Amino acid sequence: MTDGHNPDFTGLPVVVAGLGISGVSAARVLRDLGAEVTVVDGGDGEGLRARAGQLGEGIAVRLGDGATLPEGTRLVVTSPGWPPSSPLLLAAEAAGLEVWGDVELAWRLRRPLPETGEPAPWLAVTGTNGKTTTVQMLASILTAAGKRTAAVGNVGVSVLDAVLAEDPYEVLAVELSSYQLHWAPSLRPHSAVVLNLAPDHLDWHGSMEAYAADKGRIYQGNQVACVYNLADPATRALVEEADVEEGCRAVGFGLGSPGPSDFGVVDGLLVDRAFVPERHKNAAEIGAVSDVHPPAPHNVTNALAAAALARAYGVDTSAVRDGLRAFRPDAHRIAEVAVVGGVSYVDDSKATNTHAAAASLAAYEPVVWIAGGLAKGATFDELVQGAAGRLRAAVLIGEDRALIAEALARHAPDVPVIEAAAGETGAVAMAEVVRTAAGLARDGDTVLLAPACASMDMFTNYGERGDLFAAAVRAL
Repeated sequence: MTDGHNPDFTGLPVVVAGLGISGVSAARVLRDLGAEVTVVDGGDGEGLRARAGQLGEGIAVRLGDGATLPEGTRLVVTSPGWPPSSPLLLAAEAAGLEVWGDVELAWRLRRPLPETGEPAPWLAVTGTNGKTTTVQMLASILTAAGKRTAAVGNVGVSVLDAVLAEDPYEVLAVELSSYQLHWAPSLRPHSAVVLNLAPDHLDWHGSMEAYAADKGRIYQGNQVACVYNLADPATRALVEEADVEEGCRAVGFGLGSPGPSDFGVVDGLLVDRAFVPERHKNAAEIGAVSDVHPPAPHNVTNALAAAALARAYGVDTSAVRDGLRAFRPDAHRIAEVAVVGGVSYVDDSKATNTHAAAASLAAYEPVVWIAGGLAKGATFDELVQGAAGRLRAAVLIGEDRALIAEALARHAPDVPVIEAAAGETGAVAMAEVVRTAAGLARDGDTVLLAPACASMDMFTNYGERGDLFAAAVRAL
């Protein structure tokens, strides 16, 4: 049953773990393929019961205390958020059952394209930060090249919906989280990139080594290119450890002048020295830094990574340029909201960890930095050390703001620090924060919301945090 692609699920007892978006999608697909599906979820609230009621006929549901492994189960398909330490998944392991994620299921269900007789290739993207922007840039480039494509996976279209689409895609730009990669043992992309590695989700993975190993799964079986970050040796190490197809190449990207087999920047131009004839002496211009929006350093590296994957697939240089020119990032990713009184206000609410905040801070100076929220176990000394010379002042918010204040006291003692909005949440809190930051900023400064923390202590999510920031700025 589980060997190869397009397995026969007819009559197969399958458990789907989790009633989230991916779990509901997987359950319906498996039912339609003839499996005997049971969905389990440890929660038991009204929302879950309502969602269970929308699954339709032919799917059993176990909630709360009943969320155990049914006798006779032959396969478990888990939602990405369920850690390996979950009792149900431990029981599946003890029973010798295979555990797949939604990405593994999608990979097994790929169908051949009429034009080639082969399934659509996957160009895969992971990393601690920048995944969504890079995969959307890649999809824009592929679209500019005239390909039927979509940004799928951990963004946009569900990967299951993509592989089963009635009008099949020619090539997929696939964003993959470390969770998804952990449960995708058969995945073998055409080409892939690990953008960067920094501590994140360690409570789920158990250690930095385990987290990195799951990220590195994206390189297994690559056919054409393993793309890595020249400024992050850990990504190169993952390439060196990968078991790839004969002829697959390591391709680096970075902001410096590129060596042979790399992508880089020369005099404001984006340059390919990997997919050109006689790359030891030749290079190809694939665009300009000014074609990247916004042209912040970390966004330029995202563009180079996307370009490397597109070129590995065979896209020509003009399509890379046109795709980058056409792309605009999602909201809350280094988005300039307004310039008020000579001060720029930038929303990077998506910078929910220290690695993302460091990249954002590196793009501007001087900065009045708005930071804080839920630290998720992070420490801030390295972040503050790197940004200290750029800081005009810091306005701190949220449950773990004291951790950032302590780091600032150690490494940037001359930077004024104000802890704002104590006890407030939502719009009231953000209005106070923005007024405070505006009072600290001078002509030519940037007020930067790059919290380095999660948002749920004060806001519904990072999107609401960014929206309220923008609204408070406009109220100035």
